[in-house]
Amino acid sequence: MHDKVDEMVEVLIEEFLTARATRKPSPHTLAAYRRDLTTVAALVAADDGGTPLPLNRLPVTALSPRVMRAAFARFAAPRAAASVHRAWSTWNSFFTFLVAEGVVPGNPMPAVGRPRTPLPRPKPLRGEDTPEELLAAVARAEGRQRDPWPERDLAVLALALCAGLRLSELLALRVSSVAGRAGERRVDVAGKGGRPRTVPIEAGVDRVLAGYLDSRRFRFGARSVRPDGPLLVDRRGEPLRRGGLQYLVESCYRRAGIGDRVPRGARLHALRHTFATRLAEDGASAAEIMRLLGHASLASSQTYIEVTAGQQRAAVAANRTNRALSGLTTRS
Repeated sequence: MHDKVDEMVEVLIEEFLTARATRKPSPHTLAAYRRDLTTVAALVAADDGGTPLPLNRLPVTALSPRVMRAAFARFAAPRAAASVHRAWSTWNSFFTFLVAEGVVPGNPMPAVGRPRTPLPRPKPLRGEDTPEELLAAVARAEGRQRDPWPERDLAVLALALCAGLRLSELLALRVSSVAGRAGERRVDVAGKGGRPRTVPIEAGVDRVLAGYLDSRRFRFGARSVRPDGPLLVDRRGEPLRRGGLQYLVESCYRRAGIGDRVPRGARLHALRHTFATRLAEDGASAAEIMRLLGHASLASSQTYIEVTAGQQRAAVAANRTNRALSGLTTRS
């Protein structure tokens, strides 16, 4: 055990945040850690109903399971479930750190209840024909572009819209990731969390990718399409990076004039969500969506089916005949 069992919580919070900083979290994330830790600690300090102790005088021994349960109950009352869940995770990490450092003998957080966080709602492109409008607009090179490369831009959109790839997965693709014989073409994806998967691609996507690689040979020579090279490159032939890919997709939206149909906070991800939503609309099961999108759990895939079912019910409810029928009464 650590020889300072009565260390003050304020000091330990700073030590934890210093240790976390080596993982290079964003300033926003570090600020959220600090806020969650100090806010709940202040509730612990006021637990006896008397004058709250300042955090620099609150000993770690005060953080018992009973006290933590009571503090989290008060913390949760005015807050959304997602905020409570995030704070619980922060405190769980904090106690895991304290146990590893020998400051406390165990982690009390398993005894503290936490709410389930609702799965995020899918955010596909709005408008039934929006994906087709986007592809058609990008396929046309515009004179306003300084160095138009519609073949490359179309390849990016096709992989996101027709294979459901994430941003990180797109960047990780190699030329050899597109494989298989005619009629059985596929993309081998290095998925999130180290979960590889294979996504079948149809002839249309295969033609778009072949056209892109032909245009790349023309621009940079045959050596530019070596099997072990990156599949997606910028206009200088260098591997496309995160910021460049995001800018490319934003540029495609602007050229197509569909910026108002892209959900906020889901710029490139809206293409993946559109792929999954259309799978659900066409009758794919949650298990099939899970395999194709590389979800870690079936629940994530099920949300697309639930949203689609809800949209179908809303469409039926909006039917004028249904509305007229609801206003009728019968007389015997």
